[in-house]
Amino acid sequence: MKPSSSPSERWLAYREVNPRARLRMFCFPYAGGGASAYRGWNTSLPADMEVCPVQLPGRESRLRDPAFDRAAPLIQTLADALEPYFDLPFVFFGHSMGGMISFELSRELRRRGKTLPLHIFVSGRRAPQLPAREEPIHDLPETEFFEKLRELNGTPEEVLQHAELMKLLLPVLRADFAVNETYDFTEEPPFDFGISAFGGLGDEEVTKDDLELWRLHTRGRFRVRMLPGDHFFLHGAKDLITEAVARDLAELQVPGGSYP
Repeated sequence: MKPSSSPSERWLAYREVNPRARLRMFCFPYAGGGASAYRGWNTSLPADMEVCPVQLPGRESRLRDPAFDRAAPLIQTLADALEPYFDLPFVFFGHSMGGMISFELSRELRRRGKTLPLHIFVSGRRAPQLPAREEPIHDLPETEFFEKLRELNGTPEEVLQHAELMKLLLPVLRADFAVNETYDFTEEPPFDFGISAFGGLGDEEVTKDDLELWRLHTRGRFRVRMLPGDHFFLHGAKDLITEAVARDLAELQVPGGSYP
């Protein structure tokens, strides 16, 4: 299902407009997550960068908007909605489902002949050509679906136990898992820009070997970093991630010279 288009501003949450910005970083959430996962990241990154957490439909401030349940229309809509903000050099960061979004949005922009990111950061996401190891869960009966969520350890137990809250969250969780589970990778040439991949040392879903295969999608710089934590290391290792992002950004060439 494709929701109706929204004004561009609705797609960005917790963005602090930075008149000094020379670079923007668009941050995409994991399945069931929202833009709040990246709230406050601007304080840990270079002062002339503008962090733009992307708010997908169906969550947080957009709870009433129907969520996308397939990758292709989501990517196409993002390419349209975010275009006004691609007037500065930019990079993408995405965790788990957000890593796939970062990658596929870059490919969509290339197909359209638009400006591409200078770099993408993929976090907690297997290389896209790797087949899924798990059985799909997005259309399981409610009780079984909740049990699978509990196993994944991404939804706090107090939320899982809160019947009314789970009733609100269920549609977006099912939709996001459907986006992931129906995603169909197709071969395209590698990018010229670099890719940095992050993984959790305790993540049983995404191994270092899974991350190493992102190397095939770039002719530019490539790095893998393994950090403390499970699949949701994004939260506990935030400072380590932003430090690494800042180091990689320092190597970028942007119009007018290197960055920062």
